[in-house]
Amino acid sequence: MNKVMLIGRITRDPELRYTSSNIPTVRFTLAVNRPFGNQNGERETDFINIVVWRKQAENVKKYVTKGSLVAVEGRIQTGSYEKDGQRIYTTDVVADNVQFLESKSQSQNRMQEEVTPADFAFNNDSAQTTDMSEEVFADFGDSIEISDDDIAF
Repeated sequence: MNKVMLIGRITRDPELRYTSSNIPTVRFTLAVNRPFGNQNGERETDFINIVVWRKQAENVKKYVTKGSLVAVEGRIQTGSYEKDGQRIYTTDVVADNVQFLESKSQSQNRMQEEVTPADFAFNNDSAQTTDMSEEVFADFGDSIEISDDDIAF
């Protein structure tokens, strides 16, 4: 069985593209907190590549922006490609379902305020409460860099 369920925040605005067969697709990275702390008691975050297809991709582009809180249900897919003579291996989550966990207006209002790394904190236990005050990204600085090598195409 290959089943993945994730809740996190989108790291940048999704970009809608179309295949040569005119099928819409969106790729984005989801920041997901680990449910435990490291040796120093600090919570770490995983950045997971998500791929969405067809109508769901168009809806993601239309309703989701950087920092939006979403739930993703899908499956893990591995692949590889060659770049500059080297084999690059990829791991993506292909989304079967993307649930928007906040309204577009909530997301826009949040982004209009001054955005700090702490604004992207999400405690997996907070699904039952609304307290999202934990500063998960405090040690990351002002920006998160994702290289072109992280993108499968």
